[in-house]
Amino acid sequence: MTGVDLHNTVRVRGAREHNLRDVDVDVPRDALVVFTGVSGSGKSSLAFGTLFAESQRRYLESVAPFARRLIDQAGVPDVDAIEGMPPAVALQQQRGGTSVRSSVGSVTTLSSLLRMLYSRAGDYPADAPMLYAEDFSPNTPQGACPRCHGIGRVYEVTEELMVPDPSLTIREGAIASWPPAWYGKSLRDVLVTLGYDVDVPWRDLPRADRDWILFTDERPTVHVYRDATPEKIRRLREQGVEPAYKGTYVGAQQYVLETFAKTKSGSVKKRVAQFVGAALCPSCHGKRLKPESLAVTFDGLDVAELSRLPMARLAELCARVADPDWAPAESGAALDARARGEAVAERVAAGGAAHASAPDVRHTPNMSVEKRAAAQRLVADLGERLRPMIELGLGYLSLARSTPTLSGGELQRVRLATQLSSQLFGVVYVLDEPSAGLHPRDRDALRGILAGLKERGNTVFVVEHSLDVIAAADWLVDLGPGAGTRGGRVLYSGEPAGLAEVAESVTRRYLFGDGARPAPRSPRDTGGELELVGVTRNNLHEETVTVPLHRFTAVTGVSGAGKSSLVAQAIPELVGERLGKPVSVAEPDDDDMLAETAAPVGGEVRGDLGDVKRVVCIDQKPIGRTPRSNVATYTGMFDHIRKCFAATPEARKRDYKPGRFSFNVAGGRCPTCEGEGWVMVELLFLPSVYSPCPDCHGSRYNPETLEIEWEGRTIAQVLDLTVEEALEVFDGEPAVRQPIQALVDVGLGYLRLGQPATELSGGEAQRVKLASELQRAARGGTLYVLDEPTAGLHPADTDRLLAHLFRLVDAGNTVVAAELDMRVVAQADHVIDLGPGAGGDGGAVVAAGTPAQVAAAPGSVTAPYLAAELGVADPGGRVARHGL
Repeated sequence: MTGVDLHNTVRVRGAREHNLRDVDVDVPRDALVVFTGVSGSGKSSLAFGTLFAESQRRYLESVAPFARRLIDQAGVPDVDAIEGMPPAVALQQQRGGTSVRSSVGSVTTLSSLLRMLYSRAGDYPADAPMLYAEDFSPNTPQGACPRCHGIGRVYEVTEELMVPDPSLTIREGAIASWPPAWYGKSLRDVLVTLGYDVDVPWRDLPRADRDWILFTDERPTVHVYRDATPEKIRRLREQGVEPAYKGTYVGAQQYVLETFAKTKSGSVKKRVAQFVGAALCPSCHGKRLKPESLAVTFDGLDVAELSRLPMARLAELCARVADPDWAPAESGAALDARARGEAVAERVAAGGAAHASAPDVRHTPNMSVEKRAAAQRLVADLGERLRPMIELGLGYLSLARSTPTLSGGELQRVRLATQLSSQLFGVVYVLDEPSAGLHPRDRDALRGILAGLKERGNTVFVVEHSLDVIAAADWLVDLGPGAGTRGGRVLYSGEPAGLAEVAESVTRRYLFGDGARPAPRSPRDTGGELELVGVTRNNLHEETVTVPLHRFTAVTGVSGAGKSSLVAQAIPELVGERLGKPVSVAEPDDDDMLAETAAPVGGEVRGDLGDVKRVVCIDQKPIGRTPRSNVATYTGMFDHIRKCFAATPEARKRDYKPGRFSFNVAGGRCPTCEGEGWVMVELLFLPSVYSPCPDCHGSRYNPETLEIEWEGRTIAQVLDLTVEEALEVFDGEPAVRQPIQALVDVGLGYLRLGQPATELSGGEAQRVKLASELQRAARGGTLYVLDEPTAGLHPADTDRLLAHLFRLVDAGNTVVAAELDMRVVAQADHVIDLGPGAGGDGGAVVAAGTPAQVAAAPGSVTAPYLAAELGVADPGGRVARHGL
């Protein structure tokens, strides 16, 4: 490690953000500084909430007020003084964007290079005019497919969706998509008046009648007799009886689409959404661009096909084209067979033909000197910017990959690699657990990237839990000793070796002591095994996977090897289908419905399921989408807390029911902010200001509700308690204490009961879900599947979480987890290693067995790292264990 210049420092005085307790600390510039400590100890509060926030605030003072509106500001930190802080760039863990139009290419701006390449050096059809770069973007009016407006998919309402049971008659409800109650009966009666038979099975109606009833754009208006048959209508007309009303017919498909697009009622939209599907756009076949743009090719591929190549393959193409001896072929024959095969596979998967999109047009016979020079310059730049992506283990991603499908770790690495191309120096990069979601092999590359940022004259601040990244630091700032109110102090600030002398530090035990190497698990009897055959999903192709029951199985492999595809998708879907209990998934937004989806899970469960009765999938999706959802409401404890308040003498005297103490319904909540606790103030040319509600001062409740106290606390004060504080307060209330204890058990004691769901990280959300499961009565027969449950956890918190996962196993359950922490994998009962590579080079079971067996597997990338963790011989001597 190079020496640290202690005369060139950032000085913090009196930091009080969140749980920080008047922190004074000096950290060096031009160094790799790692902030460590248990989850909730104050690391992010110091690195992001204080240092980055202050740097951004100072920068924004120089920005025009109008421009500030467009910047997501971090806020003003609660700190006395910060000196020596350079401009900062924050790269935080956050989920991908919510727009289906956002992609890896747009986030990195690499798509702009591709569009320029096709505009200036593309192979145009004869007599076609030159197109501008904007013509190759699906997000501009100039380039977007006119049918799908550049999304690639369109809403689809089919006969199969609208008429699920064709054996029924229309009178019996064959058209399920019709509105309920009176309106649906009116449409039926209009059909009768128009002469259609509503009393024969749907499948027996003539095709022309069925098509008109479902898909007509006509809106005929006729006189209607209620609940009539054709014979009754004839008699009533002969008798001169006046019709009941005038009715207008609307086609079933038209009703669904119009209601789906225009209704303001959530329940109505939810009902019609079940009849709406999504399909590839019939015009562009999912390529999102207009025909003129897709007719232009480069090396035989249109811009959509080139964007769908994995970045590793795209880099190979760039290297070949950048060669001075490169000679473009007339029809792209120079494209290597592997890349061409991948492009054709993408074409077919998208619903297109196996040939190019414009196979019959004549192409220019050769490339001019100018076009060739432009092509080589652009691909050289493109290849240079792809290199850090591939080094960070992202070579399996394509530029067309939608950002909502990226994990928080993947998105952060994409943004980190993009920064490496910016050639900035003299700035502070603040990173939030960049090792999250990384295999140990990829963490080797990450350490090189961080060192490269520092060598270019930058300062790197990293919030991190990975021991090998911590060990590579020039300077450590360890916070703690505990979480929440038990943390917030700087226990140590100095060169890493000095942490060994700080007895109070939890991190010290893992970096220098015996805590780093876990004790091996004792062998246990299995309850049989679960065999999945022919598993297909994303890059998994016809794999056979065996999972022992009543054991903890860790699924590992490099990033992009197929872990999440197997654990979070294939296993729960196949087992749930076999049980006849499909695994529920979150309801998609409208944009999610139009997002490009992977092929359905394929395969089957062979043989007996043993005692597995249900599947519980615990992922990192948010536990709620609005601040009204919080820790207390999700775990169910809030219902019991409200009952405690309703049972007080004063509440009974006033006849206050439990609902009175909910901030989500009218009655007890503050009418001014409607239970939000804050109000938004719009300021012209300045960012909107959020301030506590002037009436309830952030408590969310009206004064009458706050007059009720339980054990000396109002309902607002209870919601402001941390989980650990609440454990003592509700010691005599088992119904409340049980979920609180479960939250403490998974390392979330620092969260507030009323902490909004939107403030939780993916790892915290997953542990809240796990806590909700742990509070149930102990019972066996459940298959738990978890996707990287230890992501974002300090080793001490990981050990605590593992203890409770093993408790589930010991109770007769089965736990399967995608996992990259070798400390966890080393303690598993069974290991499944996927690979050998990522993307198209992964998706196969490389090794399976006990940790020791996988550690000895010759073809496994994971093996040497697992061997180092187990302390067994690594024949190749490929890796060294972390440590100082």
